[in-house]
Amino acid sequence: MRLHNLEISAFGPFGDTATVDFDALGADGLFLLHGQTGAGKTTILDAVAFALYGTVPGARQQGKRLLSDHAAAGSVPKVVLEATIGGRRLRLTRSPEYERAKLRGTGTTKENAKATLAWLDGQGQNLARLDEIGEEIGRLLGMSADQFFQVVLLPQGEFARFLRADTDERGDLLERLFDTTRFGTVEDWFAERRRESAAKLESGRKSVDLMLARVSTAAGIEAGADADPLAWAHKLRADAEEARDTATAELVAARAAAAAASSALTEATRIRGLQLRAAKAAAELRAHAEGAGARALQGEELARSVRAAPIAEIRVEAAAAAETVAREMKLIDALAEGLRELDEGRALLARLSWPEADEDRDVMAATIRGWTDEVARLDDLIAESLVADALQETVDRHGERRRELAATTEELELRRTALPELLRGAEDELAAARQASASLPALEKARDRAAAAKAAAVALAEHRQHRRDAADRLLTARSRHQDARGELLDLRERRLAGMAAELASGLVDGEPCVVCGSAQHPNPAEPSEALVTRADEDAARVAEHRLAEAADAAADRLATIDRAIEVLVERGGDRDLDLLETELAAATGAHAEAEALAVCEPERAGRLSGLRVEEEGLQERSREAAAELATLDERIAGAVHQLNAIRTRLAEASGGDESPRTRRDRLDALAAAASRLRDLRAQAGAAQETAEALSAKVVRSATEAGFDSVDEAVAATKDESRVRAIEAALAQARDQQVRAESVLAEPEVAAVAGLDPVDPSVDQAEVESANAVVNSAIAVASEADRRLADLERLVGQLAKEVSALAPMQERHAELAGLAEVIAGRGQNARKMSLRSYVLAARLEEVAIAASTRLRRMSGGRYEFVHADGAGPRGKRGGLGLDIRDDYTGVVRSAKTLSGGESFLASLSLALGLADVVAAESGGLVLDTMFIDEGFGTLDAEALESVMGVLDELRAGGRVVGIVSHVDEMRQRIPSRLHVIRGRAGSSVEVVAG
Repeated sequence: MRLHNLEISAFGPFGDTATVDFDALGADGLFLLHGQTGAGKTTILDAVAFALYGTVPGARQQGKRLLSDHAAAGSVPKVVLEATIGGRRLRLTRSPEYERAKLRGTGTTKENAKATLAWLDGQGQNLARLDEIGEEIGRLLGMSADQFFQVVLLPQGEFARFLRADTDERGDLLERLFDTTRFGTVEDWFAERRRESAAKLESGRKSVDLMLARVSTAAGIEAGADADPLAWAHKLRADAEEARDTATAELVAARAAAAAASSALTEATRIRGLQLRAAKAAAELRAHAEGAGARALQGEELARSVRAAPIAEIRVEAAAAAETVAREMKLIDALAEGLRELDEGRALLARLSWPEADEDRDVMAATIRGWTDEVARLDDLIAESLVADALQETVDRHGERRRELAATTEELELRRTALPELLRGAEDELAAARQASASLPALEKARDRAAAAKAAAVALAEHRQHRRDAADRLLTARSRHQDARGELLDLRERRLAGMAAELASGLVDGEPCVVCGSAQHPNPAEPSEALVTRADEDAARVAEHRLAEAADAAADRLATIDRAIEVLVERGGDRDLDLLETELAAATGAHAEAEALAVCEPERAGRLSGLRVEEEGLQERSREAAAELATLDERIAGAVHQLNAIRTRLAEASGGDESPRTRRDRLDALAAAASRLRDLRAQAGAAQETAEALSAKVVRSATEAGFDSVDEAVAATKDESRVRAIEAALAQARDQQVRAESVLAEPEVAAVAGLDPVDPSVDQAEVESANAVVNSAIAVASEADRRLADLERLVGQLAKEVSALAPMQERHAELAGLAEVIAGRGQNARKMSLRSYVLAARLEEVAIAASTRLRRMSGGRYEFVHADGAGPRGKRGGLGLDIRDDYTGVVRSAKTLSGGESFLASLSLALGLADVVAAESGGLVLDTMFIDEGFGTLDAEALESVMGVLDELRAGGRVVGIVSHVDEMRQRIPSRLHVIRGRAGSSVEVVAG
């Protein structure tokens, strides 16, 4: 990486823009960065860091205030850096986050950070996003911001602390410079695996304890295993097996006794049941014999009802047929009454007779056919009436459209007549708006000039008043200074006059005089009352110097106001204020008027364009309207001719009716009524014949069934519920007789019929007692079986848990030991974690690289020694750094070095660390680096050695910038960057050697 040019604006102490040409400064390979304290030397380095990474080193970043307090209002802090990084020349421009005054109102608002990266070699796409720029710089440099701050901007103070730091502090810095994240990940991975293994082992132990508790619960004892939990569990299972066998034997004996008692009860119950069945069957036979007479009467009643049932059914059918005949005759009369209301209906009825003759059917058929044919003919004519209605609608619709077109044609003609005048007006308005738009820049400049002149006039009046005040203060300050200077000169003169007395006051008897050397002081001068002492002269000189500075400040203030007045006069502020206000008002009004017209330009252009488009479309619309009018006239004439023809045919077909549809509906109703009458007459004739036949059949059926009359037969019929009741009673009596005789005929019933009655309640009591004993034995045996099954299952599970716990314990012990070693504990004798081991290796590389330069700077006396032993009181080891003194051969602490020796050691350490970090970053060549303060602690010989090392650095093509206050460095290094502190902010001066 090589820096070429740096530009700083409104950044830190730099109120204006400062430019640093590193190519000119670094032409010799070495340059000095110097200036007064607080001038801004460190800000130069901060600007380089900020341009690259968007941040500044150390604690200065925490303030986050990079906008210069010396910058003018509205200034934007900015840093521009041109550099070559990774073989690519680029320009980085960055602005930090800062607070600016609001454009409206009071207060401030935050401006976000901005950045751009431009490739000056013309290759690649320029970048403007902060994250993309950060990634690209990190890729090109190959190092983080912390690494860059350490290896390019070498902070000697930090390395002096690093040299004397303890292990933890040194490790923190090394971890910022060297990425040990992956090794920390390994440590965390082992620690996490150890925690997981411990949790798994604890879970296994809890599982064993849980299984022991479950075994105890299953065995029915309190928890508490022996030293060997498996042996204790097997013993519990054996005890449970013995208890199960005992309970099983007792259950078998109880079941045998219960079976014997149950058999005796079954036999007694069987005999008692047979005796009860025999007694019940005998009683049923006696009851059946007693009801024989009543059953005979029921049988006769049922037989008469069966013979009379068909007769009653025929009589019902005959009555229904008579009712049908009467009902249909009423319908015939009602329908005939309706037909008599019409002439055609009365004529038809006059030709008919009743009962119906064969010729009546022919007359009705011919009449209905004639009416139906006429209805069909009228339907065709009615369809033409619908066509006529549609034609009338068409004529009406076309007429309405023709009236609309006529009105539209008239409106179009009026619009065509008025349009030319509207076009001329729109063109004039557009030309005025365009002329106003073209004059806006000139009017705006005139307005701004008038406003600036007025503001200058107001400011000029204020500055002239300030000048009068400043001139008065300058006269007062100069007068006071002259008074003070006169008093100082007077005091000096008086002191000189009284010098003899002042010297005499210091004489001591026996000691030589400082003037003449005599040890005798016979007549020393006596001090007068107006004696002036050295303190009086010093106080007067301080007062005179203070008043001189006040006079100079007043003169500077007056000069500043004079320069401001000259600028305001050049801006036109020396003119009459009322005239300037009049000019500003006129310019503002002219600009506002032109701006209002210019705003209307798009609208007026659009209106003119619309009028021209409308003009083009009016003629076409007029032609289209005329063509459509002609077409409508032709269509209306054709539709009217067709409509008149259809209406003539409809009038002829209506006859004496109001319309064809009225005639059609009347004839259709006559045809429908006549058809219905014909059907009813046929149905009524058939029904009358059926009724007469059924009346004869019912009389004949009653005689054949043995009844004297139809009424006697109907009286003999019974309803269905009575018939079902008689049949059920007779069937039940038969079934009861058969069932009783069957029971008495059974051999087992006959065998016990003569025995004494049996009581089974005694045997029942013995069975219940035996069953209670069996139930108790079953509960005991079930509990013993369940306990044995639970113990067998749980003992097997316990054996699995115990067998799985042993290898788990071994694996955890091995993993825990390895995690302790990696973390720097346990058997790790050096107390060095994995990250410390990696950092120790890096520190050893740094010590080797730094020792080369330390030996060179110290004349071969000192070199670094890396110590990898454990720290005191168990602290982590591997990061010790001591000094070997070749004069004595003793390795001692770096804290024993003197101030100059510490500077040499820390500078060597910083350069060595820069080499290692650069190598770690892929061998990147750092062509530019800066070395901070510390040279003032060196003697001439040590300084010569350091300069020799720096010459070696620049001989390798590097550019080294040294930050120092030491005057001798300015004599040794001709190329210098001088940072100058001033009241209005800092500035830079480049002295190229």
